[in-house]
Amino acid sequence: MSEYVITYFPLRGRAEPIRLLLSDQGASWTEEDVQLGDWFAGKCDIKKQAVFGQLPQFKDGDFVLYQSNTILRYLGRKYGIAGGSDQESALIDMVNDGVEDLRLKYGRFRFYEFETGKEKYEKDLPNQLSAFERILANNSNGTKYLVGEKISFADYNLLDLLQNHLDVFPECLSSFPLLQAFIDRVSSRPKLSEYLESEARINRPIIPKK
Repeated sequence: MSEYVITYFPLRGRAEPIRLLLSDQGASWTEEDVQLGDWFAGKCDIKKQAVFGQLPQFKDGDFVLYQSNTILRYLGRKYGIAGGSDQESALIDMVNDGVEDLRLKYGRFRFYEFETGKEKYEKDLPNQLSAFERILANNSNGTKYLVGEKISFADYNLLDLLQNHLDVFPECLSSFPLLQAFIDRVSSRPKLSEYLESEARINRPIIPKK
């Protein structure tokens, strides 16, 4: 039985890049779902334990971590996908921070401005995506990953975020061939592809169902 445990809401959300990484690296894990109603009603003991009052929580045996990007970096180092040098690691951190910036914008739009700000968000989205297209172009002409020769934790984070955007804006990558090829290339990795096609993944919504 795996010693990894992800405690999160029954959503993809901020836990999904962690799941993508673990599945691609051949790791197994246990899910512990926290119902949103219980969380906001203060009925969850874990809310009192969480360092910043947030989920996901990640357990590696007796070791407990919070903050999704910290968990990604931890697993990146553990599986050797956090950079092969100080400079490469710094570049991966930089790109991951860029993904986080866009994720925050996406979250604000999806949860608070979906009805009123969809047109504005879609209009500005190419400006946000163009940075990642350039990053790919500058690394082996976009034929590999975000940084260096091998996948990193930042790639999983970007893959999830791009898939989230495609759920709302199916044509958003039509002008970004390298990003579309990136999704296709990473998603076709055998172990990751198996996870992406699993019932657990398919049945887990991106955001809470109304």
